[in-house]
This record gives sequence, C-alpha cells and structure tokens, in this order.
Amino acid sequence: MSSSVKHPHVISCKAAVAWGPGEALVMEVVEVDPPQPLEIRIKVIATSLCGSDVSAWRQSQVFPRIFGHEASGIVESVGEGVTEFEEGDHVLTLFMGECAKCRHCTSGKSNICRSLGLERSGVMHSDQKTRFSIKGKPVFHYCAVSSFSEYTVVHSGCAVKVTPTAPMDKICLLSCGVATGLGAAWNVADIANGSTVVIFGLGTVGLAVAQGAKLRGASRIIGVDINPAKHEKAKAFGITEFVNPNDCHEPLPQVIKNITDGGADYSFECIGDTRMVTTALQSCCDGWGLTVTLGVPKLTPEITAHYALFLSGRTLRGSLFGGWKPKTDLPQLVDMYLKKEIQVDEFITHNLSFDDINEAFNLMQEGRCFRCVIHMPK
Repeated sequence: MSSSVKHPHVISCKAAVAWGPGEALVMEVVEVDPPQPLEIRIKVIATSLCGSDVSAWRQSQVFPRIFGHEASGIVESVGEGVTEFEEGDHVLTLFMGECAKCRHCTSGKSNICRSLGLERSGVMHSDQKTRFSIKGKPVFHYCAVSSFSEYTVVHSGCAVKVTPTAPMDKICLLSCGVATGLGAAWNVADIANGSTVVIFGLGTVGLAVAQGAKLRGASRIIGVDINPAKHEKAKAFGITEFVNPNDCHEPLPQVIKNITDGGADYSFECIGDTRMVTTALQSCCDGWGLTVTLGVPKLTPEITAHYALFLSGRTLRGSLFGGWKPKTDLPQLVDMYLKKEIQVDEFITHNLSFDDINEAFNLMQEGRCFRCVIHMPK
C-alpha cells in the first residue's frame, strides 16, 4: 500500500549570511534541513529589516549567522506532530513564540512564553541545533527565525497563520516593529483620551506608538529625534510637535516639562539607549507619569535613575512585542490592517530585491528609511 505521507528532504537555497560583526552580508548557497517534530519549513516571501537586526549584526559574537525576523511566507513542509499548519498556509514568523501551555502563556498576565521566548544563542528551541549549514558546517539562526534566506525552519509555535488575502509584502511589518509600537501604546501604557505623550526616537516603533496614541485620542503627541528629516513624515502618524535635542538650550526633560505643564502623562523610549530611559522618566509628570521602554539596548544595558523619580509617583514599565500574545493576537492586527483601521503601508520607504539586502543595512544605518521590505525571488 502506498503512503501519502511526505518526507521532506534537504533544500539548497540562497541566503544572506553574515560572517562577522559589521561585515557585509554574503549571498551563499545554504542547505536547509527538513523540519523536525513540531517544526515547519517556510518559503519566505517578504522580510523587512528591523533595527534589532542591525544592532545584533554589529555586536553579536555568534557567526556565521542568518539574520532577519520580521517576515511573511508560505508553509513548504511540516514536521511530525504539527496539526495547525499544512503546506500552502500563509504565515507570519514570530521572534518570540507562544506555546499556550507554560505558566506564562496560561497566566493571562504575560506574553513572554517560557518555552519559546527570545532565543539568543543562534539555535532551535527544540534541540539546540541549527537547521542551516554550508558544506556541512553549521550556520546559526537569529531569534529562531532567520528570514534572510529563501527558506527557513521555525518551531510551529513561532509562526501564526494569516488570511491569504493579506498582502505579504505589507503585513510582514506586523511581525515585529509596527505591532510592537501599537501594543506599547494600547496594551502596556493603555493611553487615555486627551492625554499628553512624548516619544523618544521616531523610527518605525516610535511612529507606531504615535499612531496608537492618536487612535486612543491623545491630545498632544510630541516626537523627539535628532533627524530633522523625520519631522514632516512623522505628522502622518500623529506627531503634533517635534523636538530636536540638538536645537535645545535647556536639558531635554526641562524642555518637555515646559511645553507640557510639568511633564507628559506618558513617555516612550524607542531608541535603545538606556541613558534615554532616564531622560524619558524625567520627562513625565509627578504622580502618575508612566514611562515605557521599548528599545533594545545597543551598548550599556544598565539603567541609572534617581530613586526620587519613583518616590514621586512615576512608573517605569518594560515592554516586549507590545504586550501582544503573538499567535493569539496578531491575526486581529492583520484584520485591522485589512479594514484600514491601522496604517502599515506608510512605514515602507523602500522596496528592495533580495540581492540588494546590504543596501537596506546602509539605509537603516544612515537614518534614511523607516522600513525596507526585501522581496524574495519568486
């Protein structure tokens, strides 16, 4: 009797491989293993470059490596035990997964899965091995996604099925940056109507916070950035006022206090500079001021703040992926996008071919883009 069960084989494909910190990515032919139990192999359709990709590429000591985590694709094959996906499903990749079984997933209090949380070592969650190799030598993953490859393997808990009607070269942004900012505004800060908001860093995440604040009815949304070119562009996302620290003649917190009658109701650190966390804390008001930190630290991970900032009633909250439970909540954001209730397309400043991926890194480092979408060969 013939069997209908398919047994996936190793695939050879192109991938943009980083061989060392800060070195240009090199197009290589890599071997991609079949998905193991509870894993799926995805044909990547579109992937966008996130600032955390660039930071990790500069600082990581784990190489060779395939970066990329903000992506959409189509399931090519499934491993043993996978029941929620089948070949042909459209999916978004997730840099932090959701097992739906661990203490955190079932708590109703956290979106940080203890089984499929942030993977920093460059290997798969399940067996601490890689699924990529070049001439038999391992090539490491990034955030258990590695979307800068024509094909990738992820745990089934690190992908979410989406409607095939959604444009994949747009919704890939929802698998990290845009969702992170919206969630910080809605889930973490829970911005109130009529409030004042200050946002430090007007990249994709910061502008997504602005969009979330606007949709919540914030009366003033102050954007802080040293790049004056972002001023006009930021208005489209809800920024009502722009402050360039290089033009200020007083300490930045004092400038914010002066224009907000004592400090903002909410402040958001979206840069990844822990010194700015202190500035953000100092810029929100006594009594109820809330500071949310979203940026991934690029250098010094420690935060320094005077205890009086907390005694006076200020609160500092961390945020990862905007508090969204990724598999549970992302389909809702895709639906909101399709209903034109949230902006996504407007964050895309460049569309590049896979062969031009290094240009995306250049644009990001030079501050000349919000999101570059990289289109994989068809």
